[in-house]
Amino acid sequence: MLKRLFYVSALFVCLAPLFVGCGDGGSSDADLKAYVENYAALVYANYQEVETGLKALQKATDELVANPSEATLKAAKDAWLKVRDPYGQTEVYRFYAGPIDDDRGLEGRINPWPIDENFIDYVKDNDKAGIINDTTTYPTIDESALTGANEKGGEKNISLGFHAIEFLLWGQDFSETTPGTRPYTDYVTDGSGTASNQERRGQYLKLVVSILLKDFQDVMKEWTPDTSGNFRDKFVNGDVNEALKKILTGMGKLSNGELAGERMTTPYNEKDQEEEHSCFSDNTRADILNNAMGVQNVYLGKYGSVSGKSLDDLVRAKDATLADKLKSELEATVTAIKAIPNPFDQAIVGDDSADGRKKVKAAIDALKAQAVTIAAVAKLFNITVVTELED
Repeated sequence: MLKRLFYVSALFVCLAPLFVGCGDGGSSDADLKAYVENYAALVYANYQEVETGLKALQKATDELVANPSEATLKAAKDAWLKVRDPYGQTEVYRFYAGPIDDDRGLEGRINPWPIDENFIDYVKDNDKAGIINDTTTYPTIDESALTGANEKGGEKNISLGFHAIEFLLWGQDFSETTPGTRPYTDYVTDGSGTASNQERRGQYLKLVVSILLKDFQDVMKEWTPDTSGNFRDKFVNGDVNEALKKILTGMGKLSNGELAGERMTTPYNEKDQEEEHSCFSDNTRADILNNAMGVQNVYLGKYGSVSGKSLDDLVRAKDATLADKLKSELEATVTAIKAIPNPFDQAIVGDDSADGRKKVKAAIDALKAQAVTIAAVAKLFNITVVTELED
């Protein structure tokens, strides 16, 4: 009897490895947990780079206001463009009620779009427009005034965030080949400056950058490691399947509803630069590219020096063909976006046979295709993902 038990036990030990993970088709809860932890690490690394960029932007805009010149204006613009690259790659962390888009509404203060620029400052046909020039309604330019004004009276009445700063640096864009050309003299306060209320304009610019940095840091602290009770702590130590659903939702909604839909199909159909994402700086193609790269980062489990267990690893353990398909589609999307000619506002005009429009449409189609595959990947894990945006 003991000898028989020994043989049965030995057989179980020999076969046990074959059964590990077999219930979920080749990947284990430990693998999924490792991926969720790596995802949290890459989110934080990405956010750290954005924070560094925002601090550089604050330094550059402070210098512009203190010493306005062609050089300080260019430095401020360069700092804005530089931080937009890593920020664009963070947008895949949206769409699942995480810190960026929970009930506090910080996304609507950090990156609201589109904006009605005449809510902020003068425009071509109205040199008295905007908060900056409305000294009656806004006698003081301070944090309370700017935060209270955001979306007041309409969703395009934007007073905060990246695109408010963009407008204050570039001004309106009327050129087919160049971005906006706001002069540095709009910030000169010695009596020789252009436009009116130069001092208020400088106050506004400094404040809106400061608020952006603070709001972003409020999001970032929820992803700080080793912090009991913050979002990251609950995310990595909670239900790993729920965490995976959030990750896939972010990938799917950014790919389809946000990028292929709001940010690309709408301007493609309207043929209107007012509908493009960064219409003052002509940075729209770079915005779209970095959004797509963010989805790719999450699938491959890599950002900067962070690299670990990936979603590709988990999918490949279940269905190598599907893993190859999504990996290939993500790269094809990046390639298609890179092929769109700059500036984006000129790529969307003309008839549908125009080279620019054909390339924009190809990128839209690529994004839609990868969203379908992301939804198929979700089903491998018995997860249903909706890739359209809710109204």
